[in-house]
Amino acid sequence: MRLGLFQGYSGPNFSIDMDVVLEAENLGFDSVWTSEAYGSDAVTPAAWILARTSCINVGTGIIQMPARTPACAAMTALTLQALSGGRFILGIGPSGPQVIEGWHGVAYGRPLTRTREYISIIRQIFAREAPVTHDGFHYQLPYTGAGASGLGKPLKSILHGDPSLKIFTAAVAPAGIRTAAEIADGMFPIFMSPERFDVFEDDLEAGFAAAAAAKGLADFEIAPIVPLAMGDDIEACRQPIRRHLALYIGGMGAPGKNFYNDYAKRLGFEEAAVKMQQLYLTGKKAEAEAEVPEALIDAIALVGPRERIKERLAVWKDAAKEGKVSSLLLSGGASLDALRFVAEEVL
Repeated sequence: MRLGLFQGYSGPNFSIDMDVVLEAENLGFDSVWTSEAYGSDAVTPAAWILARTSCINVGTGIIQMPARTPACAAMTALTLQALSGGRFILGIGPSGPQVIEGWHGVAYGRPLTRTREYISIIRQIFAREAPVTHDGFHYQLPYTGAGASGLGKPLKSILHGDPSLKIFTAAVAPAGIRTAAEIADGMFPIFMSPERFDVFEDDLEAGFAAAAAAKGLADFEIAPIVPLAMGDDIEACRQPIRRHLALYIGGMGAPGKNFYNDYAKRLGFEEAAVKMQQLYLTGKKAEAEAEVPEALIDAIALVGPRERIKERLAVWKDAAKEGKVSSLLLSGGASLDALRFVAEEVL
């Protein structure tokens, strides 16, 4: 099992703690991941980190697909791959309709159709077997729709890249998991319980069965984002994770359109998920946080004293031996001591 470091998007201010990133690299971490919402972007920090490191892989977790054309994403990936000696991983996702239509000002459309078209176009660009063409719901290359000049022509990337550059998708909903298993190289669930791989299993198998070539867990990476908070006061360690879960399960989406809420229900926390959403969307954030079950936090995170984290890591390592997880992407602004402890236990 590999370890990664997951960097959050910005609050009012943004900075990168390079001491933590460089220590992760020195400890043998495999990857570090950047993210975006509607503040800082994911690509600029990825470039910054790649420029200041020498061997750790850097991925975007995620770039929002509707914010960039597939060709723009491919150009970015090819450029970062070239400048870093092949250390870049492209992580993509649809985000949600509130952000895409409210912030980027474009139609959310059909997210899974967009994912398929996006990856298809990017793979063509990476392969350079022919000038790129595509006629889909979201994208047409060359463009021939309203306002077209009629002068567009199929093009082939000037820059030669590695066609095997990995593409990950953010996936927690069943259809998204099937799509990822079919056409991507890996996925990173925003949170995961190693004991509940069953919530992924059938959809992964369906996706593998639909893939163009023979594919299975051995050919696909599952890299969950795992909050890490080490300390003697378990409740103090749980509290920032509690806030994070309340935000996503309760507030990231409208009723009936919150993928994280649906996912929490599939994990067995239906009553709590309903209450969190009702409270969060009516402005009662503290009350929503109070509804986050300790059992959910403990299932998806590494929290508390060293021995407690060690016991939980043993469960994750067993899952890795069974091929159910490839990497743990540690998040939550963990201390250097916590990162060192986990590295000692895993690497």
